[in-house]
Amino acid sequence: MNTLFAANWKMHKTRAEANQTARDLVRLVSALPAGREALLIPPFTAIDATLHGLGGASGFQVGAQDFYPAAHGAFTGEVSPAMLLDAGARWALTGHSERRHVIGESDAFVGQKTAFGLAQGLGVILCVGETMEERKAGQLKDVLIRQMEQGLQNVPQDISPERLCLAYEPVWAIGTGLVAGPEEILEAHALVRRLLEGILGSGARSVRILYGGSVKPDNASEIIALDNVEGVLVGGASLKADDFSRIVLA
Repeated sequence: MNTLFAANWKMHKTRAEANQTARDLVRLVSALPAGREALLIPPFTAIDATLHGLGGASGFQVGAQDFYPAAHGAFTGEVSPAMLLDAGARWALTGHSERRHVIGESDAFVGQKTAFGLAQGLGVILCVGETMEERKAGQLKDVLIRQMEQGLQNVPQDISPERLCLAYEPVWAIGTGLVAGPEEILEAHALVRRLLEGILGSGARSVRILYGGSVKPDNASEIIALDNVEGVLVGGASLKADDFSRIVLA
C-alpha cells in the first residue's frame, strides 16, 4: 500500500490560488517516489480548479473536506458524495477535530458520514484523536475506542483497505506547533491498529493510518519512518507548494 501524503487546505484558497498551488506542486515534484501518492483537499469551490492544476499528474488525487450523509434533499448548504465525485473528488474527510469541536458533530454523526460516503463510492479518511485535557486525564484509549467504534459502526468488514484510512490527530497538536513525540505516536498508532483489527477483522491490517498534527518539512521524515504510520495529514504546511513538496519527498 502506498504511503499517503494528504494536504488539508481548510478554508483557504480561491480557485485561482488553488490552481496555481497545484501547478507549482506538480512542477516541484516532477515524479512522486515509488510507493507514494499525494492527495490535495481544497475547499468545495476549488475542487475543479485544483484538479485542472494537477493536469492529470501521476500519483496525485483530489479530495473534499466534508459531505452530508444523504443522496439529495432539503439540506441547505450541504453537498452529497455524488456531487463530490461529479466534481472530481475521490476522497473525503470525516470526523476532523474542527468538525467535532468547532462545528459540534457527534461521534454517531461522524459514523453515519463514514459509512454513507464509503457506500456511495468515496474513499474516506476518518479522523480521530484526543484533546489535551483528555490526554492529561489518561483518556487516550477511551477516546479512541469511542470514536472508532461509532465512526466505523456500519462499515462492512470486507471494505477494501484501499478506500479507507484512519488519521490519528491529537487535537492539541493541530495548528499549535506542538507535535506528538515518536513514543506518543507509536503508542497511539499501535492502539488504532489493534482497534481497527478488532472492529473490521484481519483485513484492517492493510488499512493505512496517517498522522496529523503540525507536520512540517523538518519532521516529516521522522514521522513516516515510524511503525504503523502509512502517511500524514498536513494542514498549514500544505498551503505552500514548496513546503508540501518537501514533505512529499521527505
